[in-house]
Amino acid sequence: MQTVTDRTSNPFGLRPPFDRSDPDDRTAVFGYGDANADFHVIGDHPGVHGGASTGVPFTELEDGLAVQDVLREVGFASGPWDAPSLENCFWSYIHMCTLPDGRAPTDEEYADLERFFDAELRAINAHVLLPVGARATDHVLREYTTQRHRIDLDMASLHARDVRGRGFLVVPINAPVEWVEGDREAIVSRLEALLASDYRQTKGVATTVG
Repeated sequence: MQTVTDRTSNPFGLRPPFDRSDPDDRTAVFGYGDANADFHVIGDHPGVHGGASTGVPFTELEDGLAVQDVLREVGFASGPWDAPSLENCFWSYIHMCTLPDGRAPTDEEYADLERFFDAELRAINAHVLLPVGARATDHVLREYTTQRHRIDLDMASLHARDVRGRGFLVVPINAPVEWVEGDREAIVSRLEALLASDYRQTKGVATTVG
């Protein structure tokens, strides 16, 4: 069943619970892309993956642009880098609000926004979750799989690896700043293989196995 919205940015009209942004920054970097997507790319916060000025995830900053570059190569993104067109792909952050000087959120600030991220993730209802970096991967594995207690959060080992979840296939992406030779090619290859497969069956498989 498809989502009944064609809005690209903040398709479900979320309203952040606080505004601690710098004067020239957006209050929040909302979820962005195809609300009917099968692939949901999940970043950390605007200070890591960008968008404080553009309002679009995975823009402006080096780590975010490296992720966007991979998504362009496999055909999810096209057009301007600061406002790309997305097909079959949705981008969002576990902490959408922008903070002064791009600082990291506190544990309390992450917790304040958890319900917003969860609501959006469930509304998108993608088949494949692609968390980027340790914080996003930890959250996704804890909340949407039964396997976090079995898995060491070693992002170098988890990178581009399949983890079965509760109704989702999770494919973690190591932070681009930590990529070594072959890491970019590994995630490109994994995404291409998924796109060439009947990945929509992963929801049923994941529900059984996870």
